[in-house]
Amino acid sequence: MLHPSRPSPLLSHQPTLFISDQDICRLAQWSDAITTLEKAYAQPCNPAMVPNRTMARGDNGIWLRSLSAVSPSGRHMGNKLIAASPVAKSASYLMSLFDCRDMRLVALLDANQITGFRTAATTAMALSKMVRSKPQKVAMLGSGFEAKGHLHAILSCIKVEKVQVFSPSPQNREAFAREFGAHYPGLDVRACDQAQSAVNGSTLIVCAARSHDEQPILQGQWLKAGMTIASIGSTLPEQREVDAHVIRQASAIYADMPDEILHDTGDMLAAAAEGVDVDAKLNDLSCLMDPQHPPRVNDQDILLFKSVGSALQDVVVAEMIYQLALEQGLGTDLPQTIVPVLKW
Repeated sequence: MLHPSRPSPLLSHQPTLFISDQDICRLAQWSDAITTLEKAYAQPCNPAMVPNRTMARGDNGIWLRSLSAVSPSGRHMGNKLIAASPVAKSASYLMSLFDCRDMRLVALLDANQITGFRTAATTAMALSKMVRSKPQKVAMLGSGFEAKGHLHAILSCIKVEKVQVFSPSPQNREAFAREFGAHYPGLDVRACDQAQSAVNGSTLIVCAARSHDEQPILQGQWLKAGMTIASIGSTLPEQREVDAHVIRQASAIYADMPDEILHDTGDMLAAAAEGVDVDAKLNDLSCLMDPQHPPRVNDQDILLFKSVGSALQDVVVAEMIYQLALEQGLGTDLPQTIVPVLKW
């Protein structure tokens, strides 16, 4: 017969708060998230605080991804789980947030919106440090959930004069152009029937859509001097988004998880196989926070931001959302929670 463990003497009786997707949509603001992420990346961070993600894989392509981190604030630590099935064509996202003082489970969050939100906010924050100061002409390669979030985030912190969007679906790219044209009066938003057409004349390229056959959607031969590129759609070894010539032409690559990007993403593996010294180009995203070391040596440099997503982003944004939920009275107190137990 099992006997209950002794509860920790630090335990308080505050319930665990469940924060839904709908709550997060009400609380999330691009400017808040970008500022939160900038502060987080500007602080020293021991690599042990943000270990590499882990993946469990099963039959029929199912997988479970785990991302854990301790917030640089020292207040919370957390874990995000993503369960996905290509057969069911569905995925679930769960974020847990623990108080670092007493190990209470303070919040559970539906992390679907958080994942897209923190990814786009991180990209926008990075690009704001990388682009040249003049107004940008943006090529959006993709028109889905990630592409929309990224353009909203970019428009919140970077001056943009023109957007050219490509999607293989005519309906999707036209709808994307109409939506953003209506939402941002005065912004020139055009749909293009080829990826190269969207890239032509652009200064900032955002790749937010892999091709269905995992062939690169962005070709290095299309690039011009001074361009800035963000690639966020390829996060696994079998996925492709940009070709090896893009990686070869990049003067520097800034990455949220350099080790994972080097060894676990299809684009970098393919570039390395073609003789590109990817490691020599890689820099941690935190380097962009150092004003003494600007990312561009000159205006001709081609810069690439590569993201696979980081638990640091998940935790600091979840921490921000949790605090806003407390302040605004949103979320649902769960009737039961786990009890921290005495271990030492």
